[in-house]
Amino acid sequence: MFEFLFKYPASVFSKGTFVLLGSWPKWVLVAGIVASAALLAWVIWRGSTRLARSVTKARAAVLWMLQSATIAVLLLRRWEPAISVTALRPQQNIVAVVLDDSNSMGVRDSGSTREQQAIELLNTRLLPELRKQYQVRLYRLDSSLKRIPDLQQLRASGTATQLGAGLRQLADEAATLPVGSVILLSDGADNSGGIGSETMAELRRRRLPVNTVGFGRETLAHDVEISEVELPSSALANSRLQAAVRIRQNGFDGKRATMVVTSGGNVVASRDVTLVDGGQQLENIEFDAGKSGVKDVEVKIQPLPGEENTANNRVTRVLSVDGTKRRILYVEGEPRWEYKFLRRAVEDDPALEVVSMLRTTQNKIYRQGISNVNELLDGFPLKPEDLFAYQGLILGSVESGFFTRTQQEAIREFVDRRGGGLLFLGGRSSLSDGDYNVPPFSELLPVKLPGRKNTFHRDLAAAELTEPGKKSLICRIENDAEKSADHWNVLPYLADYQDPGTPKAGAVVLAQTNVGGKRVPLLVTENYGRGRTGVFATGGSWRWRMQQPVADISQETFWRQLLRWTAGGTPSRVVASPSETELNDNGRIELRAEVRDKSYLPTSGADVQARIIEPDGSAETVPLRAQALSPGVYGASWTAPKNGSYVAEISAKSGETALGSDVTTFRREDGAAENFRREQNRELLQKLADQTGGHYYSGRDAKKLPSEISFSEAGITARENKDLWNMPAVFLILLGIRSTEWLLRRRWGVV
Repeated sequence: MFEFLFKYPASVFSKGTFVLLGSWPKWVLVAGIVASAALLAWVIWRGSTRLARSVTKARAAVLWMLQSATIAVLLLRRWEPAISVTALRPQQNIVAVVLDDSNSMGVRDSGSTREQQAIELLNTRLLPELRKQYQVRLYRLDSSLKRIPDLQQLRASGTATQLGAGLRQLADEAATLPVGSVILLSDGADNSGGIGSETMAELRRRRLPVNTVGFGRETLAHDVEISEVELPSSALANSRLQAAVRIRQNGFDGKRATMVVTSGGNVVASRDVTLVDGGQQLENIEFDAGKSGVKDVEVKIQPLPGEENTANNRVTRVLSVDGTKRRILYVEGEPRWEYKFLRRAVEDDPALEVVSMLRTTQNKIYRQGISNVNELLDGFPLKPEDLFAYQGLILGSVESGFFTRTQQEAIREFVDRRGGGLLFLGGRSSLSDGDYNVPPFSELLPVKLPGRKNTFHRDLAAAELTEPGKKSLICRIENDAEKSADHWNVLPYLADYQDPGTPKAGAVVLAQTNVGGKRVPLLVTENYGRGRTGVFATGGSWRWRMQQPVADISQETFWRQLLRWTAGGTPSRVVASPSETELNDNGRIELRAEVRDKSYLPTSGADVQARIIEPDGSAETVPLRAQALSPGVYGASWTAPKNGSYVAEISAKSGETALGSDVTTFRREDGAAENFRREQNRELLQKLADQTGGHYYSGRDAKKLPSEISFSEAGITARENKDLWNMPAVFLILLGIRSTEWLLRRRWGVV
């Protein structure tokens, strides 16, 4: 319809420039329109004609505008209006036809595959018309771009789609060839994270329009997909882990599905989820990390009846389970029940080792859990590097003055620079009653302490979980989250409580207690520097053990979870990380290691090596080189040659002195990405076309493409002027104006 009214395709108007081809100056046109309008106004409003006497001023103004518009259109036609547009010269330009040849194009829509629909469109409509005017080059695109002699080479078998890399290669070819336009036939399922800004900029710089033709349904009628799984890459042995699973679905609103976690072929967790409409939904599932080692963890949704694509129901992640113990220094200022029951709760935990120093009298310290007779012999460590030998620190009922200024600063550095965990316990000599509202403790605490004493109360108090606490693994004393929250409601009263004050802006309150109708924070956590701090404002959780049956281990479970949080995230002197944990169809990876000395300051000049263990058990050693602009940071590029899970053991030394080591994991999985997002990504195709000066077409609209593709500024072009004065739309506009005036005159009785 547009082309019928305006003679030319819409692309002519969007890319062209309006010009007047008449020989007379433009100012004469403007002057003629203004003079004609003025003359009409004088005739209508100043004359003594029958029209001016028989209509109101408003109606006269309408008639004046209609007559002026008629004269303006007629005068404009005399100046020969036209559109000046750049067009490709026939037979002198190349049109690159690029077909997506990846697995997703083999999906059947309406009886035939997407690729079959694309080939039929090319053979019956596009190629015959294009070859009349241009040289046509055919390309297939999956993980790379390849030129093909004919369409018989297409198989829809590519394991990846990398649109950006293929288009960048084509843009480079256009530097030496007269490529006038690109036609991309695809479902838009790109596996490389989209088309980069550099590729877009290069296409625009070469003025190379990409016209896209989309195939496939934009929404699958019945499908469930795991779009993302967030899981820690490492954990302590036998830790409780939580996987955050994002699910997309269509056609199964309100249906129940089973989510399963497997490791080593064994089911380690399972739960039912109710599928809801509205895009993505987030579901959490918890499981035990198990024994130490590197293992694949698979999260899957059991297929539902009628599901169109079940290959996107599962995602695999690599988990490194650390079997080494975390050492925690516990400083207690007085003998009390909490000290005894805390140590007893974790004494059998293979991942935790509590080293304690208990002040039994004013000048006497009782040490437990020490590794040798000299450990803590002189009391609390004086040097930061001695304190840095621990991963966690607990301060019980001991006043802040117990520590010297040097030791207090070492505690701050332990959290900030070392990245350790610091836990404050309630007691008669802790928090406000222990003068902890002074730097650096006031900075480290996740709460702002009350400005008063006597905040410790030896009264029974009930612990209540907050909403964040119900979701936190620290407070998980039952495998099931709901059962765990219910269990907290029936725990025995605490023997005491302490008012810790007001939580800071970045803190999270996990548990609280009700005192006279007022909610008082009980368990509060916060991140600080590289580490984390927490307050458990009681010394009376021992009643959870004393007042319950022997078989109830909620007190032990809670303390193990809390101390694993305290010490579990503390980094070593070498921290390794890959640029990506999941390599889809591209094995290139950047390995990075942050190396520190015994004072946990960045160190340069270290010898850093990565021993990479491949899926078949073979190993390769890769040296990491210092990064010039990042002190203490080392890196290396490497390519994973095959599918499977990889382990990188990164170690560092200075001369003959070992600085430490760390383990990181990653996984290469070719072809898997093609199973996800299998609906047409029209948004990507539309954006690509719009930003390069092309157009997006559906399969039905693509027949217009040959007539519109010629208007391009790439390749070999010529400037063309398209006359506008004889467009059917101009005649219809004149007819409409005159008809409107006649109808109004008829209605107002002034015909």
